[in-house]
Amino acid sequence: MRSRARQNIIIRSLRRSGSATIESLSQEVGASRSTVFRDLSSLRDEGYVIIAEQGRGGGLYLDPGSMQTTARLSVPEVFALIIGIASMRAEGSLPFASLADSGLSKIEKALPPHDLRDLRTLLDSLYVGPLAPQVDVSNVGQVDGDLLPAFERAFLDRSHMVFTYTDAKGAKTERRVEPQAMLILPPLWYLVAWDTSREDVRHFRMDRISRPKVLESPQFRQRRITFDAGVQPVRYA
Repeated sequence: MRSRARQNIIIRSLRRSGSATIESLSQEVGASRSTVFRDLSSLRDEGYVIIAEQGRGGGLYLDPGSMQTTARLSVPEVFALIIGIASMRAEGSLPFASLADSGLSKIEKALPPHDLRDLRTLLDSLYVGPLAPQVDVSNVGQVDGDLLPAFERAFLDRSHMVFTYTDAKGAKTERRVEPQAMLILPPLWYLVAWDTSREDVRHFRMDRISRPKVLESPQFRQRRITFDAGVQPVRYA
């Protein structure tokens, strides 16, 4: 687990439980005591006030008034939040979707102009809409565990991907693609990509992709993708 991920877990644990011990945090993040101590030091450097009580049974406490002074959400992190909240809205029946939407808008208002431009570029590649009622989702399969990290990397870095694709009839083909956009129709999502062998845009359903791999190749160029009128690009910022 990376240091930022561990530190996020530590802060969430302290906020939710009120207190914790080095041992309990070490078990929660799956790291040694010395690693947890280093993470706590880094968090204090960022502005979090973490108080350690000495003695038997002592623990760690997070001052609820302390604030993070140097770190902020990256553009990909804000983009990830937008994907989650837009999917909640498209689902239409999940609680707290409107409050999550409101909270996200506050985060986006704090973005500096150059980050806002980068976020809008990513949003041009995100389309979310309701799934048509005639679509059969009874045959949705298990998503390959390697797909999400591979797709995220290829999408953000504009790197080519290769994978095996199984169509609705069960035929398998090897594909090399340029990930251009995401089409999210809960509970399904599609990788929208330029297929280099077919020289055209193709939609690949997430549960039909297997053995994905990111290629170390020059960045591909962004292409303009259009969808049916019922599916709109996500717009927040």
